[in-house]
Amino acid sequence: MTRSQRAATLPVSFFRRPTEQVARELLGAVVVSRMDGVVTAGRIVEVEAYLGHRDPASHGYRHRRHPQNETLHGPAGRWYVYRSYGVHWCANLVCERERNAGAVLLRALEPVEGLPQMRARRGAVTDRLLCAGPGRLTQALGISRALDGAAATEADVVVLRGEPPETIAATPRIGITQAVEWPLRFVVPGSPWLSRRGVIRSLRSPSQC
Repeated sequence: MTRSQRAATLPVSFFRRPTEQVARELLGAVVVSRMDGVVTAGRIVEVEAYLGHRDPASHGYRHRRHPQNETLHGPAGRWYVYRSYGVHWCANLVCERERNAGAVLLRALEPVEGLPQMRARRGAVTDRLLCAGPGRLTQALGISRALDGAAATEADVVVLRGEPPETIAATPRIGITQAVEWPLRFVVPGSPWLSRRGVIRSLRSPSQC
């Protein structure tokens, strides 16, 4: 059994907290996928927080609700998976109380297990690009809309406790047109696995926030 398989799964209570706090503390956690019976895993190095009905960039802004985002309004600790621009899947973890519609988008992982399977799914790319972006990481882990609504504590894709990074950093979110100045993208500074690198502002470690 590998190290990633031995670690404890994050409990639902972890996600029943403010979305921004959950986002920061997800850095260093490990996502383990057993989709199609294949084990792949990556350490979270980049996320974005979306604050639900009070966030103009959120799918749940002003309590917007429809069949495609129903999971976003449900219990914390569930996967919310949607297709971005009709091209690739994006994996989010629902946070806070029901109907708040807060969620954390996974933006980049450091591959730690099942790299041959990731390479087969991703095609002819460098290892640095296996999970460097929300669409890339879902493809590498075999995630699709079928995961939407599943509990991250017991689904084919779970989130395990990891080692919190010594420092984290924040930048504005990427690829949105609303609330673009909000510094809700959290990264492990200096990680070569980020989806996009540049000038970032250092923050305290999650355990100190």
